[in-house]
Amino acid sequence: RLNGSLSAHPEKDELILFGGEYFNGQKTYLYNELYIYNIRKNSWSKVEIPNPPPRRCAHQAAVVPTAGGQLWVFGGEFASPNGEQFYHYKDLWVLHLATKTWEQIKASGGPSGRSGHRMVACKRQLIIFGGFHESTRDYIYYNDVYAFSLDSFTWSKLAPSGIGPAPRSGCQMAASPEGSIIIYGGYSKQRIKKDVDKGTLHTDMFLLKAEGAGKEEDKWAWSRLNPSGVKPTPRSGFSVAIGPNNRSLLFGGVHDEEEEESIEGDFFNDIYFYDIGKNRWFPGQLKGPKSEKRKRRRGRQAEAESAGDEEVEKQPPQGPVEIVKEVVAEDGTVMTIKQVISGCAEEKERSESEEEEEDGALGQQVEPCPRSNAMLAVKHGVLYVYGGMFEVGDRQFTLSDLYSIDLHKMEEWKVLVEMDPKAQEWLEESESDEEEDDTEGAEGGEEEEESSEEESEDEGGEEQHPCVQPEEKHADYLSRTEQYWIKLARSNMGPDAKEKKVLKVAHAMAKTFYEDSV
Repeated sequence: RLNGSLSAHPEKDELILFGGEYFNGQKTYLYNELYIYNIRKNSWSKVEIPNPPPRRCAHQAAVVPTAGGQLWVFGGEFASPNGEQFYHYKDLWVLHLATKTWEQIKASGGPSGRSGHRMVACKRQLIIFGGFHESTRDYIYYNDVYAFSLDSFTWSKLAPSGIGPAPRSGCQMAASPEGSIIIYGGYSKQRIKKDVDKGTLHTDMFLLKAEGAGKEEDKWAWSRLNPSGVKPTPRSGFSVAIGPNNRSLLFGGVHDEEEEESIEGDFFNDIYFYDIGKNRWFPGQLKGPKSEKRKRRRGRQAEAESAGDEEVEKQPPQGPVEIVKEVVAEDGTVMTIKQVISGCAEEKERSESEEEEEDGALGQQVEPCPRSNAMLAVKHGVLYVYGGMFEVGDRQFTLSDLYSIDLHKMEEWKVLVEMDPKAQEWLEESESDEEEDDTEGAEGGEEEEESSEEESEDEGGEEQHPCVQPEEKHADYLSRTEQYWIKLARSNMGPDAKEKKVLKVAHAMAKTFYEDSV
């Protein structure tokens, strides 16, 4: 799923997943289930709690340590499976973690219905900023700020002095221990003329500061921040969390290249940290696992072999290679090879140019594939990344994998739950709607069997992509095999896909296969 919320339990070694959405090409499924991930057991379990909030996605959740822990949820959106009914929530709920009970908090004067807003717990308040509301005729983006008191259970609309951010959704919002709030980036669109919208990726940054001690009656003020360091490249759909040492972090996202008729997205899987105290951005760089190298050396000595560095080079592909094959299988989109072991081709180039292969390339063994709208949580200084999505051509891949990385060490990503390729159902719009109200669809249901059959058919066909000949350059390979890849892309994308788009996907598939073979 994507656009759910993942939160760290304040007392237990658990992560709490609520809501989210899944789109299979024809229908949108929304969830109001609650899942708990047990960090020590590395297992997900579904928790049935009566009277939950209605199904939703693009809501916000914040955890406070009160009374054994509370998970507060505000707003979000709902869409019917066919996408015809659509509305935004303005309700506020609290999940009491100690008693495992949901409670709706009815208080007047709160924000209007919205999704894509941001909410943080700050002192004894929940602070909400921005978001958007869309109806069939129109849409509006917000830059208002509301505070909900966790003591008096009342809403107040803040009227900060100074010039604040333009209206936006999907920004980064983080609170410092002192009670200041930072806002970075986000997305908004404006109607230029009838039926023509222009999207804006914001890259500006603001500070919202209470002039007093963080009480409700405080005067708040906006000011613009001009951070030093290396800012993230422009993007939307990124995910945020608070890491150790007062650092706010941003992961992944997408940068859309808007062409005449279509949007092609560039997806990311990088991390950027913002140090609130120093007002400085810096990219998260992996150092590579130290213990692995020592183990390898010990192993080599034990075998009394001096196989040199060759052995080291052979080892990295071990784990991830299997993932590749699995994800390719279901609809033959070879594109996903690269998505899963991203950085593989660059790694080859890097290891040729770097003498220190042990330090450089090994750190890139496994990483989450580039994605947007993932769910993040940090517990004990470890970042967890769950789900999200990426696109190939007109097809959307929704993910259910779980990765972690120790933010103190920044050595390596760990795969905790691999992606299950059987869940990768994609129905073209032209196919008939067989089961009208199959809410099980997204959870596996009958479709799972179908996709595993498709998988086995494809397994056989997978070997038949035209081989790359020794010393063959990419351009030569492409001109020799282009028709094959166009045919394959066309069969995956359906007869209605535009020629230009088919060609683009065909070339991308060929490039991925070429790079993987070389």
